[in-house]
Amino acid sequence: MQDISENKREDMIAPIEATHDMNELIVHFESFNLNASTPRIPLSDVQLLAPIKSPLQDVICLGINYMEHAKESARFKKEICDTKREEAIYFSKRVNECTNPNASFSIGAKTTQLDYEVELVVIIGKDCTHATRANAMDFVFGYSMTNDISARDIQLKHKQWYAGKSLEGSFPLGPCIVLRDSLNPHNLTIKSYVNNQLRQNSNTSKLIFDIPHAICELSSYFTLKAGSIISMGTPDGVGMGFNPPKFLKAGDVVKCEIEGIGILQTFFRA
Repeated sequence: MQDISENKREDMIAPIEATHDMNELIVHFESFNLNASTPRIPLSDVQLLAPIKSPLQDVICLGINYMEHAKESARFKKEICDTKREEAIYFSKRVNECTNPNASFSIGAKTTQLDYEVELVVIIGKDCTHATRANAMDFVFGYSMTNDISARDIQLKHKQWYAGKSLEGSFPLGPCIVLRDSLNPHNLTIKSYVNNQLRQNSNTSKLIFDIPHAICELSSYFTLKAGSIISMGTPDGVGMGFNPPKFLKAGDVVKCEIEGIGILQTFFRA
């Protein structure tokens, strides 16, 4: 039998020409034939969908990852704020399907304290175990944005975040994925508006625990699989932070904006 070297085996793998599945693109990115001459479609001719339809695993979220948000959260819960923050807070969010940009979210009868949270999203590009701070960013595929829609009363009811963060449709994602080397994720203006009123206005430089920290720590506990989504937390200015709180109601429009990524808009209905 003819001996085939490892390099020759790799040369024999045909490039993948196309896919309709972003998860497949992320997991097999290096095998795709990305031809820069492919005709572009005008944005005005398409309806934007969430760049990832269904996450491969539950979304990993960082809680209370901006200090000013930690303070407003503590006020809402009538707790003393821990300003030292020596350890990151991680929790998961069940997302059966991501909600498209410019789509509607139904508030329903389960909550009367629905809130908005603009967050930078990190998408892992290849399996990652025991990353170091020096190489952690090499495992990133790209960045997107979410409105981490949250039911505060359900969170308080269950004394944890999973159910209150996981209402059906509560993870709008988009408007796109920006590839890793296209921007500096640690110095981006991050904002949200409710009915065109500016509510959140901060910068990702104020993250308490940054992206390399999260990747290093999480990958020391378990393998971060390609396609994993990490949502990095929200700055202050959310509805529960006001006195009295300003929770969402039917007819509200929330617009999230992150520099270099774009705008993610969601319409809220009964």
